[in-house]
Amino acid sequence: MATVELRFSALPEHVRTARLVAAAVARRAGVDDAVLDEVRLAVGEACTRAVGLHQSNGVSAPVRVALIEDEKQFSIEVGDEAPHVVPGDRAPGARPGEVDLDAEGEDEMGLAVISGLVDDVEVTAGEGGGLIRMTWPTTPAELL
Repeated sequence: MATVELRFSALPEHVRTARLVAAAVARRAGVDDAVLDEVRLAVGEACTRAVGLHQSNGVSAPVRVALIEDEKQFSIEVGDEAPHVVPGDRAPGARPGEVDLDAEGEDEMGLAVISGLVDDVEVTAGEGGGLIRMTWPTTPAELL
């Protein structure tokens, strides 16, 4: 199992670099060329989401991206350290019964885009941050 790790400051201009690195590593791992655009778009969406969460919550920690090559699959994990509102909880600073619909709507839209691009997606979130894990099948090297 080979892993490439990337950490970058939560600035929008770094998202493009993450997309390019992800596509290059996915190609080397054996992800089908027809799917590389989806990889690029999904990583861009996940990283943009993480950058936005860091900026809106005042988190100075870097966004984390792990590119993981297994025998039959390629996975990308995008992690943030922003506190997430668990369904049923209030947004930070909200009064009882108040919900931040703008932040919640943007978050759901980003996750919907990612789910439309990637068949195998896992999203975990909590007070300490969140993680989006996206997985694609690979073609073994001997078949290339």
